[in-house]
This record gives sequence, structure tokens and C-alpha cells, in this order.
Amino acid sequence: MTFENIRGRVLLPGDAGFDDARRPWNLAVDQPVAAVVEAADAADVAALVRHARASGRTITTQPSGHGATGRTEDAILLRTGRLDGLRVDPSTRTARAGAGVNWGRVQAAAAPHGLTGLPGSSPVVSVTGYTLGGGLGWFGRAHGWAADSVTAFDVVDAGGAARRVTPAGDPDLFWALRGGGGDFAIVTAVEFALHPAPALYGGRVLWSGDRLPEVMDAYRELTAAAPDHVTAWLDVLHFPGSDPLVAIDVTVLGDARDLLRPLDAIPGALSDGRRPMSPADLGTITAEPTAPGAGLSRGELLTDLDDGTVKTLLSDPIAPLMSLQIRHLGGAFGRPSDTPHGPLTEPYALYLFGVPTGPESSAAITAKQRALAGALGPHLSGRKPFTYLNAAETAADAFGPAALGRLRDIKRTRDPHGVFRSNFPVLADG
Repeated sequence: MTFENIRGRVLLPGDAGFDDARRPWNLAVDQPVAAVVEAADAADVAALVRHARASGRTITTQPSGHGATGRTEDAILLRTGRLDGLRVDPSTRTARAGAGVNWGRVQAAAAPHGLTGLPGSSPVVSVTGYTLGGGLGWFGRAHGWAADSVTAFDVVDAGGAARRVTPAGDPDLFWALRGGGGDFAIVTAVEFALHPAPALYGGRVLWSGDRLPEVMDAYRELTAAAPDHVTAWLDVLHFPGSDPLVAIDVTVLGDARDLLRPLDAIPGALSDGRRPMSPADLGTITAEPTAPGAGLSRGELLTDLDDGTVKTLLSDPIAPLMSLQIRHLGGAFGRPSDTPHGPLTEPYALYLFGVPTGPESSAAITAKQRALAGALGPHLSGRKPFTYLNAAETAADAFGPAALGRLRDIKRTRDPHGVFRSNFPVLADG
């Protein structure tokens, strides 16, 4: 296989570094590919698309490999990490991030101006990949999906042409890119609004696992009354070889510490990291790994957090899971949103995560996740955020029939030869 007019590194099976270059962020996923191309710039992306179109190849695009599913057989893996330009304009409260830019860099650049983007829990996730999946983050209760804040995309289309996509110039493609995944074009940069963050308070409070009933009661009290600028996530944690723990992670856009009094009433905190903080420090709250590792996840949307739901979730130890996280939604998430997912009307999101060490532990983790989801039954809405999908799921698990139908029509129209293959192809059965 030969590639012309591409200045970035090209790796083929058997080349030194090929296996490292094709490896996704989640090391539990095997990612077979025909080649890896590390684009030097947007011109390289366009040249690769023209090559793929002419040779009948498919391109899977990943800045860093988050969200990989292994559905990449015979595909060319495009790495866009070198498209790393970033511009923050405090006068217009906007940012332009290349496809290789992660949220940590955006937050570090925006914070000195009293501004923030809408990142999730990890600073190393790319802005583009996260936003193409909708973007369910810390300040979504105040400002909605990260995709709601996008104003324009720079893309390479299926014909190899560089284009700028705006709501006025191409409303269908703009709509699909704001949460429908990477199946429609290769995004080389994204422009989006930043939001005021003149004051931010947040952090994690940690207790031993025997405090779980009290922490859950406080969490339900806090989230029942929280205004949109307050976000709280509950984490049940069980690290191998250690006793169970429970934590509440919280952010407050402004000064509303009195709203957190239910947490202060719980005795025996092992640590309390709440403090005035910079938006650049958001990634430290949950302290997620910043290097690749193996993991098995399952996400759901909860219709309530009543006594029955709580009993189902917490009546047994979470092992072999490492974490069970509940995120408070509501607020701006539930307001009208012209994105594929639309309004997120469910009040809570559930995320179940385990670290496999072999086939037996993998089976045990997935069985536990399946059992919990099955027991929750009517407390689940039946759909889930796109970025919560795991390798066993499809786009049909994230979108309603009307949105999925429109996404499929756009895919067939904009990429009739199937040049692009996202982590969760919209035309896949499911």
C-alpha cells in the first residue's frame, strides 16, 4: 500500500512502531487496521481521503483512541494528534481547537480570562472526539451539551475537499456533527463558545464505604435542590485490595458553598478537596488516569433516584466493578437542543466501570453490569449518551428512531462510498 502527497508518518503492518501507533486508549480493545497515518496537517487529511476514495479504502479517525470499539478491520487509522493549533479569543468568548487538542489545553488557555469550555471529567480527552459525541460534562447543567456551544467545524468531506461547516451554510451536516459521531466528515478543527467562570469552587469529598447510606441520602438532598450552576456526581469506589470508598465530586460556578451543607453534616470524611479553583484544574477532581489502560464500561440513563433505584444499586457490593458513578443531569441538559440526541430529560446518568485482568474477570465485570441494568428495569430510559456507548453497543442505543433515520440519510448522501467509519457507524444494525 502506497500513500502519495502525505507528509506525516505512515506505518504499515510489520513496521517498527506500528502496533503502538494502532493501539487505542482502552487497552481492552484490539484494533486491527491496515495502516496508520499520522497527519501533519489538514492537507494531509485531504490527501488521505482522496487516496481512500480512489482505492476503495475506509478511514477511521482518532486523535488519541478514546471510544475505540475495534470495528476497524482493513481500515486506515488516521491519527490527528498533530493538528494541535489552539486559539482563545477572550473578547468574543470563543475558541478554535484543532482536532488534536485536548480539554486540558483549552481550559489552561481559557482560565486566565475567567472563561471555561464545557469539558468532561478527563483533561486528556480530545475536544473534537468529545464534541462529536455530544459532550456530557461538568457545566452541562448550566450550558447544555458541549455540542450546543459549537459555532463551526472545519472538515474534509468524503470527496477530499476542505470545507467550513456552519448552521447557515450546511444545516444538515452541522446538525449531524454536533453529537452524531465521526461518520460524516473528518473534523480538522472546531470553533465553539466559551462561558464565564469568574469564580469556581469544587473538589472531592471522600468517606469510607460504610458511610454510603448517609452519603446517598445527602446526595439526593443536594441534587433535589441544586440550582443549575451546581453539579454533583456520586462515586462508589472499590479498588482491588482495598476497602470500599464513597465520594462526592462537586463543582459550583460561583459562590454557593452553603448549598453543600448536606455534605458537611456527614462525619468521618477521609479527605475533603473542595476549594476555590481554576477551570484549568477541573481534571484533578476525579483524578482519572492520564495514560492508556484496560477498562470495561456500561452507561445508562436513570429516570429517577428513588428508594427502589437506590436499593437496587447499593444493596450489594459493586465488586468486581471498580466504580459506580451517578451524575446529576437536569438543568440546561433538559432544554431544547438542536442536536441528534436532543434534550437530555433524564435526571441522572449511571456509569459502571471495571478493569479486566483476563477472560474470567472480563466475564465477571460484564455479568455484573448486565445484572445491575436488568434489575433496574423500568428505572432506565432505554437510551444512553453517545459517549457512554461501549464496544458491544451501536448508535441505535443512543438515538431515537427519527434522529437515527436522519443521521442515516445524511450518511448515505454525504458519504455514499463509505469512506468514513466512526467508532459507532450509524448504518450498523442494532
